[in-house]
Amino acid sequence: MITLALSKGRIFDETLPLLQAAGVRVLEDPETSRKLILGTNRDDVRVVLVRATDVPTYVQYGGADLGVTGLDTLIEHGNQGLYQPLDLGIARCRVSVAVRADFDYASAVRQGSRLRVATKYVGIAREFFAAKGVHVDLIKLYGSMELAPLTGLADAIVDLVSTGGTLKANDLVEVERIMDISARLVVNQASLKLKQAPMRALIDAFARAKP
Repeated sequence: MITLALSKGRIFDETLPLLQAAGVRVLEDPETSRKLILGTNRDDVRVVLVRATDVPTYVQYGGADLGVTGLDTLIEHGNQGLYQPLDLGIARCRVSVAVRADFDYASAVRQGSRLRVATKYVGIAREFFAAKGVHVDLIKLYGSMELAPLTGLADAIVDLVSTGGTLKANDLVEVERIMDISARLVVNQASLKLKQAPMRALIDAFARAKP
């Protein structure tokens, strides 16, 4: 049995066509089913639904043989013990710095001000600001990042941006682009040795199907 870890939402939706091109059809809709393990049209492949941030952990420790996860999640996880054969080119977005429209970010950076930055991506933010020589106090949040500057909790946020619509709706502006993000295929190294033929066949099918 090959177990594929996916998170609900955009990554699941954009992985489905790749799976179908690989001859794998998921039999239930995760939005309507209460099941966390979904069968497929193949007896030897199943899908487990986990939180996006948990996908690398499931794959690293053998709860899943392979998974699809964003580069942002991989970097925060630390990439330990994972083989990353493919950038699937799906679920594209970027990690950016955003502030209130009335906050002069460029001036604050130029003057060497110490900034309070709210983010879920503490590792990415720390490395980015350290490389720029900007002093920051990082505040870890798990959701509704846009609220932090609006309530005075933080001067800036580091978050995923796709269209920028949510920022605009909350009177925030994107001031720096840190990195482009897309979803990667990650593979458990032990699984690749133990189930080499079926795993390689699936990886090759993903490679052929990716945009």
